[in-house]
Amino acid sequence: MTNPVRYADDVQVGDTIPPLTTPPITHLQLVRYAGASGDFNPLHTDPLVGERIGTGGIIAHGMLIMGLVGQMVSDYVGPQALRKFGVRFKGMTHLNDIITCTGMITEKFEADGEQRISGKVQAIDQNGDVKVAGTFVAALPTRP
Repeated sequence: MTNPVRYADDVQVGDTIPPLTTPPITHLQLVRYAGASGDFNPLHTDPLVGERIGTGGIIAHGMLIMGLVGQMVSDYVGPQALRKFGVRFKGMTHLNDIITCTGMITEKFEADGEQRISGKVQAIDQNGDVKVAGTFVAALPTRP
C-alpha cells in the first residue's frame, strides 16, 4: 500500500492510527504462513494436535499477528520510517477470529537529528480479547 508522506508537523499526541481489520483467520492462511516463515509447528496446522494439548484446535502463529500490527504501523508511517517495534504476546488467536489492529500516538520528540513519534499498538479479536500489545518509534519528515 502506498500512502502519501506523513509529516511530523501533522501528527499530534493522542492521534489514532487508522485501524486494520482482517477477514477471519483461515486454516489455509496458517498453512501458507507456516511455509513462508518456516514455522511448521503442528499446533498451527494440525487440528488434532491442538485438541490433544488443550488449545481447542489450531492457533495462529504469534508472529503472524505481530506482522498484522506491523503492517498497520507501516501503512501509517511508511516502511522506511520505523525505528523500533516490539510487542508482547497476550493471547491465542484461533481459526475464524477477526483481528483488529489499533494504535495511538503517545509522544513526539527529537532524536539523532530526526523528528520522531512513538505510540502504543495492539491487536484484538472480535470479542475484544487482546492478542498482542506493544510500542513503536518512527521518524517522520518535516515539511519542506
